Amino acid sequence: MATRGGGGYPMNPGSPMNAALGMNPMNPAAGQGGRIPINLQQQSPAFRAVGPGGAYPRPGMVPGSRMGMPGMQMGMPAGPSYMGSSAMRPGIPQPMMDPFRKRMLTQQQPPQLMQNRARRVKRRKMADKILPQRIRELVPESQAYMDLLAFERKLDQTIMRKRLEIQESMKKPLMQKRKLRIYISNTFTPAKAEGEEGETVASWELRVEGKLLDDPGKVKRKFSSFFKSLVIELDKDLYGPDNHLVEWHRMPTTQETDGFQVKRPGDVNVKCTLLLMLDHQPPQYKLDVRLARLLGVHTQTRGNIMQALWLYIKKNKLQDNHEKEYINCNRYFKQIFNCMRMKFTEIPIKLAGLLQHPDPIIINHMISVDPSDQKKTACYDIDVEVDDPLKSQMSNFLLSTTNQQEIAVLDVKIHDTIESINQLKIQRDFMLSFSNHPQEFIQDWIKSQCHDYKIMTDVTGNPEEERRAEFYHEPWTQEGVGRFIFSKVQQRRQELEQVLGIRFT
Repeated sequence: MATRGGGGYPMNPGSPMNAALGMNPMNPAAGQGGRIPINLQQQSPAFRAVGPGGAYPRPGMVPGSRMGMPGMQMGMPAGPSYMGSSAMRPGIPQPMMDPFRKRMLTQQQPPQLMQNRARRVKRRKMADKILPQRIRELVPESQAYMDLLAFERKLDQTIMRKRLEIQESMKKPLMQKRKLRIYISNTFTPAKAEGEEGETVASWELRVEGKLLDDPGKVKRKFSSFFKSLVIELDKDLYGPDNHLVEWHRMPTTQETDGFQVKRPGDVNVKCTLLLMLDHQPPQYKLDVRLARLLGVHTQTRGNIMQALWLYIKKNKLQDNHEKEYINCNRYFKQIFNCMRMKFTEIPIKLAGLLQHPDPIIINHMISVDPSDQKKTACYDIDVEVDDPLKSQMSNFLLSTTNQQEIAVLDVKIHDTIESINQLKIQRDFMLSFSNHPQEFIQDWIKSQCHDYKIMTDVTGNPEEERRAEFYHEPWTQEGVGRFIFSKVQQRRQELEQVLGIRFT
């Protein structure tokens, strides 16, 4: 496209007009009215290079010197010649050319570079899904999409809130009370007469087993996992003070079992006492009688005891009005803690002396050795705390990522579609403006391209004069071309000297 004065203005390589006209503004020979190129092979013979080697320097000319010239780079260039392998344009610094080269050579990049660039793409935001107002005005049916987007936003907020609530609840122990049935049985083996095979001493064997009632879990929990320790106390008169206790205590290396067995010699009935200490998780403590009566809590975890104590302080207004970190003890606290006032930080220390291990479960049992006594098995039901099955479901919900990948793929498709719609809207506005007022549109567009080019290349001078051919017929152009050719000859000479290892004189 020709302009006044015979000069063509450079166009934006990414604009639709260049694509439509088939012009490449990065090529100096593109268009009939384009900027006049400086072709070194078509200049005057006075400046013809003498082969690829060196040339004698001109008197008074320093190699690599520059002459101030708007819009043109003089002296030693930073890269290969124009239209070489690096696509360098005279007058435009290398950093300014990088954005152009990236856009024009995108298709020539290897797949590995394209994949690395895709990994560095910033995560898209929710705002990228929103259609612009002008598109919604053009397509009224797009309001249904905006309604779905608002519903999706509310649904995401609800899911996020529920996930946070589940995470908070997971920090607290989710326990459920169940019935553990304990079976206590014994067998008796009489002594064999002389000459018969078998044991010559009568003995009995005590078995302690148990299971959870209505256990819905697929994996059955071992009986010993419910207890911290088990002590069986036999009759001291029959077995002596050193052999009447049978003890089992949990250790870090203890392997769980389904029951306990105790075998002792004897042919008479034996009274025994079983002491079962439950393994509470988290640990529970028994309160002092006075504090338990005051708070209404007998055996609980340390956290629940502190919560009950704080509720009592708050209800009875024992916190000091002026010094909030102090508690003014009433007559009950004075008897229990033996002080007039105390700090909140002193409560755990004073409370430690009032906590005891919970009482064990005591079961009295008679080991019968009478063959006529058929009732040798006793059953006892006790309350135990087990993990709530809902806890595992909540944990699986938080760790589940099955739907996240599908949602991420759909989000990418939505973002790509919205981006395509925005690009089509830009193209529509461009073509619509051109069809309505072609002359005004082209003039405004040229002004805009001029402004963009000046900002992009950081060129000093008057762009309006530089876009005309007369600008390059000034007297200084001959000297500028000479300086440029001299610098190129010097560069080729240095390269040849390095290759051949010689120096021309």
